[in-house]
Amino acid sequence: MRFSVPGPRSLAGQLFAMQAVLIAVVVAGYALFTYVSDRSQAEEAARRQARAVARSVADSPSVLQAARTPDPTAELQPYALKVMRDTEVDFITIMNPRGIRWTHPDPERIGQPFQGHTEKALKGQTFTETYTGTLGPSVRAVTPIQDGKEIVGLVSAGIRVEEITQRVQGQLTALLGVAAGALVLGAVGTYVINARLRRHTHGMNAAQLSRMHDYHQAALHAVREGLLMLDGQYRVALINDGGRELLGVAGDVVGRSVAELGLPAPLTGALLASEPRVDEVHLTASRVLVINTSPVSGGERRGTVVTLRDVTELQSLMGELDSERGFTQALRSQAHEAANRLHTVVSLIELGRAEEAVEFATAELELAQALTDQVVAAVSEPVLAALLLGKTAQANERGVELMVSEDSSLDDGLLPESLPSRDLVTILGNLIDNAVDAAQGSVRARVTVAAYTQDTEDPEALDDAPELVLRVSDTGPGVNPEHAEAVFQRGFSTKPAGPGGRGLGLALVRQAVQRHEGTLSVSEADGGGAQFEVRLPLRESGAVAEGVTSGTSVSRGAGGDA
Repeated sequence: MRFSVPGPRSLAGQLFAMQAVLIAVVVAGYALFTYVSDRSQAEEAARRQARAVARSVADSPSVLQAARTPDPTAELQPYALKVMRDTEVDFITIMNPRGIRWTHPDPERIGQPFQGHTEKALKGQTFTETYTGTLGPSVRAVTPIQDGKEIVGLVSAGIRVEEITQRVQGQLTALLGVAAGALVLGAVGTYVINARLRRHTHGMNAAQLSRMHDYHQAALHAVREGLLMLDGQYRVALINDGGRELLGVAGDVVGRSVAELGLPAPLTGALLASEPRVDEVHLTASRVLVINTSPVSGGERRGTVVTLRDVTELQSLMGELDSERGFTQALRSQAHEAANRLHTVVSLIELGRAEEAVEFATAELELAQALTDQVVAAVSEPVLAALLLGKTAQANERGVELMVSEDSSLDDGLLPESLPSRDLVTILGNLIDNAVDAAQGSVRARVTVAAYTQDTEDPEALDDAPELVLRVSDTGPGVNPEHAEAVFQRGFSTKPAGPGGRGLGLALVRQAVQRHEGTLSVSEADGGGAQFEVRLPLRESGAVAEGVTSGTSVSRGAGGDA
């Protein structure tokens, strides 16, 4: 025969069993204590009652007068029986000083010696005792009948112990009823509370809960993505290591409000929003994050679960891909134009106009070489020169003239290692893209770019290192002065939203500029339109703010927008 060993009970079941046993023990202990206490009180009440009855009888003038007669029984026996009925005592015995009974509930025992102690009473004292007499164990009081100082008789009044026990048993029955009711009520309350606990713990026992907690902690710290949990008041209830790193927060942030974490305003607004957010792109000081929020509700709002993904590198690759696409389109367009020119040259040769064909081909070559020479002469830094040449071709395809100002001068090798070329592409590429977008369609559409170095203009600067100035102006409608700050916010744009959203380009520019402790401003250009100016201090490596590395920079070429 096989016996199945029951598994560990759930945590709620264990608590219910423990609480039921505890309530039963408490009720049983209280019942026992009450029984003992009530019995003691009942015996003390019986003593007081017997003492009072005995003293009342002994002090009665008729009893003293009857004790002086030759036959005291004739008068005292009816009197004693009447007092017994009125006072609800079990016996009243009146006797002479030698202890011979004058009265007794059993008339046959009249004239016999009293069974009990009388020594103290013969000395004029009233006392009580528990003694087993002719009626069984009883609590009795004995007191003298005095005529002046002379003791002429004794009175004993008593209540049987059996009667006292019956009184206590009546109280005990009521007590047991109350105790049983308390036990049932406690058991029902415990069951209801533990049923709710069972729902919250899903019927798991303590070992399972402990194991789940260990798994929870291991998974929480192993996940590279950021996880943030907020309570109903938007305070941080839980954050993992990835969340701390991505948000750039340190210290004990649990219990603090999201608004106190010092995050960018758009990101804080997204975390405080009551509606869900799906794959929203937000910027921190050095990262591009995709956030998803999901409210936790169970009849009422209980909190929010937030997941964070770092797409900084992905955004960088997307920017590079956009740039490559732009370059490809420009090359395709240039190839198409070159084919048209080649056909023109071939046609002129076929018509026998060789000199005109050579002149036409040479003019086009000189124009392209002049543009290249102009850009390289002004900006010999190879990455920026290549960027400007590519953007010039793209702008030309869109009917916008891109010019490099005459005061531009940026030699190769001038930029320190602390200022990665990828960040320069992010800044200048997005500014040019926005300027071309703004200038397209305007009269004499033009974008002017200036890039040069000069001594810092900040009198409070900690050092006298020069700074790089990048200035991009256009002939577009310009920027409303009221939007001079909002234009750099993530999500702000004056153009229709595309599939990937708008308002990221200038936000990325400001992120890169702030990372290098530079300044970014927008004003009105001399000929109308907008002028964006960036100033970056050219410090040596190690002198810039922590976190400025090529691995955390973000570049975005074509497609940047405001």
